[in-house]
Amino acid sequence: MASDNDPGGAGTSERAAVDAPAAASRSLSADEGIARLAELIADAEHLVVFTGAGISTESGIPDFRSPGGIWNRYKPIDYQTFMSSEEGKREYWRRGRNTYAVIREARPNPAHLALAELERLGKLDLLITQNIDGLHTATGSSPERTVELHGTAHRVFCMNCGATMTRDEISARLDAGEAIPACRVCGGTLRAATVAFGEPLPREPWQRAATAAAGSDLFLIIGSSLVVNPAAQLPRIAANAGAYIVILNQTPTPLDDLAQLLLRGSAGAVMARVMSEVRRRL
Repeated sequence: MASDNDPGGAGTSERAAVDAPAAASRSLSADEGIARLAELIADAEHLVVFTGAGISTESGIPDFRSPGGIWNRYKPIDYQTFMSSEEGKREYWRRGRNTYAVIREARPNPAHLALAELERLGKLDLLITQNIDGLHTATGSSPERTVELHGTAHRVFCMNCGATMTRDEISARLDAGEAIPACRVCGGTLRAATVAFGEPLPREPWQRAATAAAGSDLFLIIGSSLVVNPAAQLPRIAANAGAYIVILNQTPTPLDDLAQLLLRGSAGAVMARVMSEVRRRL
């Protein structure tokens, strides 16, 4: 996994506040920041985009860390608790029944649509997401150019025999009263195809993401708090390799000083405006 290296000099930052509080830095106006990002995208040869929960909140999926978020209401169930405790498994599926119902009803928003369009325009090397909601691929982003670092909530697998099934199939069994659904092939333990707390990222998606970050000339971060490691190391990898770093987020992140362009605001609203400019420039 990537180490927490010093990112070195990131150059002079350009700050643009978009629908931001009065205290935000404003060396660029909102319009100037959007125009600058559009210019960067149009000129980029190797654009890599990294998304977090903030891109999907506008689709109705609550994030984890904000006030009222999931972690304010539930203590995370880590991998060891799930594996060692029947009660942990029961609680895992009880919560999963509730959270998946929200994910299943969510629909892509303009930010998802913008990234799918960038791929169609030939402007996107790779889309890396921390999200498990599947909204990027539902929008039309291709699996070949999408890395779901933390897996997907839409699939379930057996930890014993490897059998896979849809989450809708398991949801139906939970709705019918099963508290801890077991594999119908071998009786083994089932779990969602997502990365649990305390579990390392799968090697192949991480390697794809890190390689793309190191090869990017523009690394755009949308809606990530940039506190979950090792995923939060990807902007450092890109910066160390010389990429221009842009962060679009509603709130400050620990890596804001790494960014040459910092945008505050709604991912959907900002990216819709950016794409209008990009189309004009291409």
